[in-house]
Amino acid sequence: MTRWLPGFDDRLTELLAQCARDAGEDVDTYVARAVAAQMVADLQDIGGAGLRGSLTRMTQAAADGVVPRGVIADPQRLRALYATGQLDSPTEESYDRITRAAADALDAPFAALTLVDDGRLFFKSAIGMSGTSAQVRQIPLSQSLCEFTVARGAPLVVGDATTDPAFETHPAVSQGNLVAYLGIPFGDADGNVLGSLYVSDIRPRRWGTGHIRTLSDFTCIAAERLLGGVA
Repeated sequence: MTRWLPGFDDRLTELLAQCARDAGEDVDTYVARAVAAQMVADLQDIGGAGLRGSLTRMTQAAADGVVPRGVIADPQRLRALYATGQLDSPTEESYDRITRAAADALDAPFAALTLVDDGRLFFKSAIGMSGTSAQVRQIPLSQSLCEFTVARGAPLVVGDATTDPAFETHPAVSQGNLVAYLGIPFGDADGNVLGSLYVSDIRPRRWGTGHIRTLSDFTCIAAERLLGGVA
């Protein structure tokens, strides 16, 4: 068994791998973010603002794994998104039932089924959020973490964004709109990731494998309905 850190025995190595899986990350990314977060905390007391900025940029790159704009603006992905005919479509109770159930199952005050366009996030369904009525159902991508979920094409698990160097300066976090976030992407049969189902909270959360599995199940249900059986 590979040991990622000096002094880790097999049991600690197994626990490290499990923690990384729970966070929806590989071990290298998990360790890099943990180390950077501790360094940021230490530097706050010694005036290391410049180094702190460098660490933040480094952990953003490690956390994303990809450059979001390259994926989000990909013409093939956008063609597939527009072909669904779901952008700017009316609200439907069948989707609201799914997002409500997801919020209830994960004890989260906010949940949304989203489609990620080039530059904006469209809410097919949103529960517990202000400003997402039938009249106002979109926000700039800069106001959400969903572009990172779609860009990664994998679950995005953020327990406390206010202390996470990758996300603490993100507008959605600095403006107090979210602290914890769990998002599951969905896409078509050709591998185009089109949106996500996510839950969020304004307090820190410890998301585990059970939460990820539950939200993934709801995402499959929503995507099958949204995309006509393709998830």
